[in-house]
Amino acid sequence: MTTTHSTTSRPLRPPRTGRSNGQWAVDGREPLNANEAWKQAEGGLDVRQRIEEVYSREGFASIPPEDLSGRFRWWGLYTQRRPGIDGGRTTQLDDTELSDEYFMLRVRLDGGALTLAQLRVLADISTEFARGTADISDRQNIQYHWIRVEDVPEIWRRLESVGLQTTEACGDTPRVVLGSPLAGIAADEVIDPTPVIDEIVRRFVGDPDLANLPRKFKSAVTGHPSLDVVHEINDVSLVGVVHPDLGPGYDLWVGGGLSTAPRLAERLGTFVPGDRAAEVWHGVVRIFRDHGYRRLRTKARLKFLLAEWGPAEFRRVLEEDYLGYALPDGPPPPPATTPGDHVGVHRQKDGNHYVGAAPVVGRVSGEVLAGLADLMAATGTDRLRLTPHQKLVVLDVPPEHLDALVDGLEGLGLSVSPSPFRRSTIACTGIEYCKLAIVETKASAASAVAELEQRLADVTGDLDTPISLHVNGCPNSCARIQVADIGLKGQLVTIDGEQRPGFQVHLGGGLASADREEAGLGRTVRGLRVTTDDLPDLVERLVRRFLAQRSAGETFSSWAHRVDEEELR
Repeated sequence: MTTTHSTTSRPLRPPRTGRSNGQWAVDGREPLNANEAWKQAEGGLDVRQRIEEVYSREGFASIPPEDLSGRFRWWGLYTQRRPGIDGGRTTQLDDTELSDEYFMLRVRLDGGALTLAQLRVLADISTEFARGTADISDRQNIQYHWIRVEDVPEIWRRLESVGLQTTEACGDTPRVVLGSPLAGIAADEVIDPTPVIDEIVRRFVGDPDLANLPRKFKSAVTGHPSLDVVHEINDVSLVGVVHPDLGPGYDLWVGGGLSTAPRLAERLGTFVPGDRAAEVWHGVVRIFRDHGYRRLRTKARLKFLLAEWGPAEFRRVLEEDYLGYALPDGPPPPPATTPGDHVGVHRQKDGNHYVGAAPVVGRVSGEVLAGLADLMAATGTDRLRLTPHQKLVVLDVPPEHLDALVDGLEGLGLSVSPSPFRRSTIACTGIEYCKLAIVETKASAASAVAELEQRLADVTGDLDTPISLHVNGCPNSCARIQVADIGLKGQLVTIDGEQRPGFQVHLGGGLASADREEAGLGRTVRGLRVTTDDLPDLVERLVRRFLAQRSAGETFSSWAHRVDEEELR
């Protein structure tokens, strides 16, 4: 393994001294901006009754702005982008002008776990209410589009009849808990995170006491040595380790997040026993609730608090003020030894197999989900997991049905043996539906993948590991552009005096994986921008230069940080 050059998180500007930052535990609870005022006046969870009894009956026009653009998010609902508004107008129009009378609806799937019955319900909702849309997000959620408010109560009824929910799928809340797709089934698992995830969801999702946070709160729990939950970029992560005296448990990471001010999470150096993991999670989220900066939303994520306090002070406050006991010191997780996307055919500890498959940039459909459900039923399996890499993993496949399942997945467009470019490309929603986006992403990424598979067919076998390509429609980094080999941030690019859709390019980022021992942020090359049309040209050029210039065992990321800027243009 090559130790890849790691770019440290850029320093975050500390809050101004002598000025209130809206920290409840320091400054009191007086709202310091309009967003905090309406959250305090009425919580986001309270809007559900109005959706069911008023808005779904009286229609979109009956929804007031603070519910529509605010509280609806607590139930996984965002208005989607009105068709026909180009990216140049994204920052010029307000939310009302950008919004269509349809919604994106996010179904939270904690741990990415689905049963066959749940999958069928998701497929039916897509077909009946969402014009066939369904995307696998890089947060292990399913996202629909074209949802009408009139249909939301029936969608909730169907989801909840099989144990699914949209509660706090968005908003200033504890959002979906990422979990290892191999929880409970992998032979090399350090600890099964399922009990921790289940306890967090059962006790705390929908709890009004945690439903008014300064901003969103992202969590991850894994017990698998592949480090498969992108733990360095969550607000809190619990990563499976073995303590030399106390046995299996978790290493605690806090304060990660990307967007426009990226910062990697830091270890607190603690060992968390499995039976205390949920209460430790609860302590971290309450610190965020009480001490997070609420005056400015741009400074309200937990990473800003950690940057000011540092991990030692954060640990002290957690132990002394929120837990009431000290946590033992513990070891860091060892380097990953296998890929964390779990693509391919692998043996479970019980003799069955799990099969990881790649759609193109997470885009599926009601038809594909229904076909997948039929295939699973025919091959004798009842469980599916989504991954934080926009992939899916079918569990519990009997050996005698393995070939049939693999062939069936390929027939659905879900590749078990994808090309390196298909396997390692992810994309956010983009301008097709997102009000924040400046450029289109899903179709552009899919087109680039198809073209690169042809253009680089002669060197694909020379790539020891896939080169990750992450495509984002705006600066907010939902597609994790700063931790990709090639990260693309959507913007308008001026060519010969004409503005065209394109991207600013970040190079050489990555998270801890089988190919690098620690996470690092990508390099921004001054002036390096590319139009959407020229994207395949750029990637092909970079890949061929890398293969020609790399030293023995060198990764793309190491090469991208090593060479002069001119080699990256």
